[in-house]
Parts: sequence; structure tokens; C-alpha cells
Amino acid sequence: MNTALRITVFAAALAATFGTAYGVGNTVGTITPQPKGGHAMQHRSDGHHDDMASMPGMPGMDHDMAPGGLEISKDGYTLALRTSQVPAGKRTNLSFAVVRDGTGRNVTAYEREHGKELHLIVAARDLTVYRHLHPTRAVDGTWSTSVELPKAGGYRVIADFRPKGGEPLVLGADLAVSGPFTPAALPGHSSTAKVDGYEVSLAGTPVPGKATPLTLTVSKDGHPVRDLEPYLGAYGHLVALRSGDLAYLHVHPTGEPGDGTTAPGPKVSFEATAPSAGAYRLFFDFQHEGKVHTAAFTVHATGGAHEH
Repeated sequence: MNTALRITVFAAALAATFGTAYGVGNTVGTITPQPKGGHAMQHRSDGHHDDMASMPGMPGMDHDMAPGGLEISKDGYTLALRTSQVPAGKRTNLSFAVVRDGTGRNVTAYEREHGKELHLIVAARDLTVYRHLHPTRAVDGTWSTSVELPKAGGYRVIADFRPKGGEPLVLGADLAVSGPFTPAALPGHSSTAKVDGYEVSLAGTPVPGKATPLTLTVSKDGHPVRDLEPYLGAYGHLVALRSGDLAYLHVHPTGEPGDGTTAPGPKVSFEATAPSAGAYRLFFDFQHEGKVHTAAFTVHATGGAHEH
């Protein structure tokens, strides 16, 4: 079954599951391990991320560099949601822990990656809602953050972290948001996004199995923004989620603040490799005048080194 068909089947199954009214009660059961996959990105020894990796089994690509967020357990660690369902449109507390499978104990020591011990992504299955959060960790290893999700439906919670002395991991679990549910189509392709008075343009298209440059250009009121502010150690961050399974792909820009060559805008450049053909939703975070903004794009990866 090709990628497009798998995505179509998944969307149809999701719509059939939720129907026109998504009710959450006792239907959310115990979280169970999902099929094994791999990491969302390659992590270098200097703590930076290399470009996006391939799907398991793709010819010529490393199985261990498969997209992340598809597994709830990997390498002896499990993402345990303490909150498995929340109401739509209401601010609520979302809590979870990373559990060491061998002992059943919460992990309490983490390496800092890009200024934080853990990065949390919460996204609707239809990719119309996205949150990039940095929760607070209690001494017992329980993480918590306040979140408001505006619409009902299925969501994916993705934790990107590195346990102390361990390898980087990306784990994911399902979250149910209760309330009347209406499925939405994936937003259409556009090379320009408007957010909070800013206009962001995207140049470049991901190619399966091949490193491809992507450049985001930020302007405001028709003028290029040349004074972007460092956010988590960079002038911008890019997260990509694959339509259908919400595989997580995370890249960082080429260059960094203070390296003597990277300008603070208006352009922020990335190099990324799509793991497969198909539709992706890109979320670009940037900071200006003390506030973080997120521009979103839909792109379609086609062709590439592995297409015959």
C-alpha cells in the first residue's frame, strides 16, 4: 500500500472512530507499547541535530534514524501520560513522566538540549492545532504544563529528551480531547504564512531520502525583519509532522547566534531530509520583540533518491 493510500485509510478510520460527536469517558484505556521504530533525528556528539531521517526499511537508510514519536516505549524508557484526556477549550494541566522500564521509576535526571531538559509537542491528528511546550519537572520526575486545546479529537503528545548519560529519545502517546468533533482537512499547500502581523515565506521543498535546503524569510509590515532574537539558542526552530501517522521530524537551522557568520534574519535556513513521499506540516518558531510566533506550512515531498 503506498503512502498516499495509507494516509487516506488512516483519515477514514479516524473519522469513523470519532464520528460527528467525540465523547470521552471510560473509553481511554491503559497506554500500551507500540511497534518499534526509531529516532526522529540524528543527534551529533556536540548536542546538535542533523537532518531528518528515513522510515524503517527504506533502502540505503539507517533503521535507527527512522522518524520519532511513533513509539510509546523505546530503549528501556516509556512515556507515561498521567493525563490521558482533557476537555476542549479549557485550560487544564497536562502531566506525564518518563519511566525506566527496568525499575518502574520516573527518570529524574536529564541532559539539557537547546536550553531545556525536555521539549513537548502536542498536535491534533488533523494537524490544525500545534503546541510547542516546555513543561516543569517536579523532584519526583513528574512533568506538568498548562495547556488549552481549542478543538476536540485525537491528539499526539511527543516528548523529545535525553536522559542523563543516555542517548536522545523521542517518544509519543495519544491524548483524547473531549467535545463535539468535526474532522478537518489538512490545510492546503502555501509558500507564505501570516501570523501575528508577520509574513513568513518558505523556499524549498523536502525530497525523500535527500538533504534539501529550506529557507524561511520573515517580514513585518512589508519590511524584512533583521533583528530576530535567539530562541532556545537559535534564530528559529522547525518541527515537521507527517500527515497520517504524525511522525516527528525536528531540525535546527544552519548556523547559530554568535558564530560570526549567521545573521539575525530575515532568512533562517535549514537542511532537511524527508523520510518518505507524502504530505507534511511544517511549524516554524521564531522570536521577535520578546514574543515567540509560529508560522505553519503544508508541503508535499515527492520524487527523491528512493523513488523508482
